[in-house]
Amino acid sequence: MKNLVIVPALNEETTIGRVIAEIKHNIPFSDILVINDGSTDRTRAIALQEGALVVNHPFNLGYGAALQTGFRFATKKGYDYAITMDADGQHISSSAASLMETLKQYDADVVIGSRFVGGGYRMGVIRKIGVALFSLVAKAYTGINITDPTSGFQLINRNAFSYLAEGDNYPLDYPDVNIIMALHKRKFKIVEAPVVMKEDVSGKSMHSGFRPLLYVLKMFLAIVMVLLRGKGR
Repeated sequence: MKNLVIVPALNEETTIGRVIAEIKHNIPFSDILVINDGSTDRTRAIALQEGALVVNHPFNLGYGAALQTGFRFATKKGYDYAITMDADGQHISSSAASLMETLKQYDADVVIGSRFVGGGYRMGVIRKIGVALFSLVAKAYTGINITDPTSGFQLINRNAFSYLAEGDNYPLDYPDVNIIMALHKRKFKIVEAPVVMKEDVSGKSMHSGFRPLLYVLKMFLAIVMVLLRGKGR
C-alpha cells in the first residue's frame, strides 16, 4: 500500500521542518507532500531540505485548492491512502495510528480526526458555536455524529480522494461540513476517530478571530450548493 501525507503550507518556515520530522518518525511508511501555496518565506526550501516532496503554487490559491492539488498528485502517482495534516504543528502525527485503525475497523472511505472525542480541547466561543452548529447540520443530513466537522486531520482512501481531485468537487477555501455532506451524498462511508491536537495560539487559523462569521455565511452557501447538486458516485 502506498501512503501519502499531504501538508498544505503558507509561510510556515518556523514550523514546517519540525512537522516533517515528526511525520517521518511517526508515519515512516508514508511519503510526505508539501503543497507550498504561494509562500514568500523559506517554507519551500526547508521542506525540500527535510526530504519532503514539494509542489509549488505560483501564488496563494487557498487551503482547499492546496488540498485538491495534493489529491490530484496522489491520484496520478497511484497512492492508496492520503492523510491530510496542517503545517502549523497543531496536528499530532502520532494520532495517525488512530485514523488507520478506525479505517480498517469500519472499512471506511474517510476518517475524520476529532479533537473533541477525548475531551480537553479548548477554543473560542464564536468558533465553538460554529463547530456545534455545523455538527448539527452534518448529523441532520448524514445521520452521522460528527463532533469535529472543521478538522483538517483526515485519512482518505483512493476512491474518495480521486473523486475530490476531479474538477470542482473540492472548494478553494473552506472544505468542511460541505465536503462531509457531498461525500455522504455519493455513498462514501465516513467515520470519526479520536486524535490529539495542540490548541491554536497563533491566531493564524482560518477559523480564528472574526473569520468564523464569514466562514458561517460562506459555509451555508456551500451547503446549499451541495443540496442542489445531483447524486451519484
